[in-house]
Amino acid sequence: MNICVFCASSDGLPDRYHAAARALGKRIGASGHTLVYGGGNVGLMGTLARAVHAKSGRVVGYIPRRLQSIEGRAYDIADELHVTETMAERKRGMYELADVFVVLPGGIGTLEEFFEVLTLRKLGYHSKPIYVLNTDRCHQPLIDLLRHADKKGFSPGVSDGDLYRVIDTPEELWVDMNE
Repeated sequence: MNICVFCASSDGLPDRYHAAARALGKRIGASGHTLVYGGGNVGLMGTLARAVHAKSGRVVGYIPRRLQSIEGRAYDIADELHVTETMAERKRGMYELADVFVVLPGGIGTLEEFFEVLTLRKLGYHSKPIYVLNTDRCHQPLIDLLRHADKKGFSPGVSDGDLYRVIDTPEELWVDMNE
């Protein structure tokens, strides 16, 4: 299975977020699945990719040339590192390869990726599962906003459970994904 993970590339995040990324990465690697992600070597991206490799898993990254050119930014030892010209090409490659999407804590890039796959699923362009890993309730304001948009009729059917699942721990995520 190709598991596409969206997550932070920011450094200096609390260890609880790195611990969740490590736990998920170890499960991906140990299970023989492939990580598909943004190709970064920093933040949760780097933690996740190294954990997959630590368990002999496969890592496929997609990174725009502009980000790759920043020293230390790209995970150069990925099994496959696709260098794209644009962010749109990066996302398209990740989306096409993915069998499932997982959203870990992250910033605006992570949220933008989540909203795109959520919108595409809502419009019927794909039916791939989407999971939001709500580590330390990091995504709770987002989840509340989506519930509000659903309740008010702006985005019917976007409450958790309809198009995506909210999971609190990597262990729960793994059980749910493999049911």
